[in-house]
Amino acid sequence: MQGWKRRVVYVGLFELLGMMVAATVLGHLSGAGAMQSGMLSFMISTCAVSVNLFYNMLFEAWERRRQIQTRTFWHRVLHVAGFQIVLVSLLVPLIAWWLDISLWKAFLMEAVLLAFFPIFAFIYNWAFDAIFGLPNSVGVSPSQS
Repeated sequence: MQGWKRRVVYVGLFELLGMMVAATVLGHLSGAGAMQSGMLSFMISTCAVSVNLFYNMLFEAWERRRQIQTRTFWHRVLHVAGFQIVLVSLLVPLIAWWLDISLWKAFLMEAVLLAFFPIFAFIYNWAFDAIFGLPNSVGVSPSQS
């Protein structure tokens, strides 16, 4: 599977599995029922995908304005840190409101999700590639493309 089909399946499965895991984790941490934590997980996923899309558009526009030609290690750190700051600043109030808890408790729940999702993403990527194969871009040198 390659191209857009691969991307759509990748994102769709990632978000579906991520929502299921997040709903379970949030349910256990908050004591909320499956419906309440499931809806919260859906809202978090929708927010994360939307923020990712718009944040990356804005970041790339900033790069173009500054005529940045490469992404250094620190440039990538800035990109990830900025994304996480924006996402956390949106999700903590959402979690607090939805579960009717303090911002501090919501922040701690979000911290658990922030710690968990890089591990989840690593395992998911590994499994996805094992099941669906690597994308054509892997192993193709620039002179071959």
